[in-house]
Amino acid sequence: MKLNKQLLVKISKEEFRLTLPTCLTLLRFILVPIVIVAMIKGRWGVAFWLFIIAVISDMLDGALARLLNVKTFLGACLDALADKLLILSVFFTLAFVQSPLFSIPLWFVMLVLLKEFLLIGGAAYIFFSRGSLKVEPTFLGKATMVMQSVFIIWLFFCYFFHWLPERTYYGALGAVLMLVSLSLIHYAVIGLSLLKE
Repeated sequence: MKLNKQLLVKISKEEFRLTLPTCLTLLRFILVPIVIVAMIKGRWGVAFWLFIIAVISDMLDGALARLLNVKTFLGACLDALADKLLILSVFFTLAFVQSPLFSIPLWFVMLVLLKEFLLIGGAAYIFFSRGSLKVEPTFLGKATMVMQSVFIIWLFFCYFFHWLPERTYYGALGAVLMLVSLSLIHYAVIGLSLLKE
């Protein structure tokens, strides 16, 4: 792919300023390794509450960015990356850690990884080919993120109390799988339509 003049257009420095919402996003990056260590050590109660804090910070940073009118390109990119890093790290750990009850299938983790890899790769391709990119999640993307977060919180709750509701587990896993697949198709359609413009 040849570089075009659009790539020479610089994004305003204002779009890279550090804001309060961006600081909350950075908190999620810090929480990720702590959550993972807690999971590996079997401290499911600690992992549960730290993950709750991470989810709350995700809700707050977006709300504050809109309320204070401080949306930035840096904040949007970091927010998306923090979400993906948190979810993928937890799912990978659940797939390999010795869980007290049931673990996440490796094929499921690979599907989630494929989705995120294609999204990031597609976004990068669109940015370099068009010279611009609007980083904004769709309703389906948000719904997928919420469902994945609720599923993880529920798993931590089950692990902590040694509760084994198998039917609920497989039902929830199926719901997450369906949303991940649909959001992947949805973003692929959006990406292809942007490239045709």
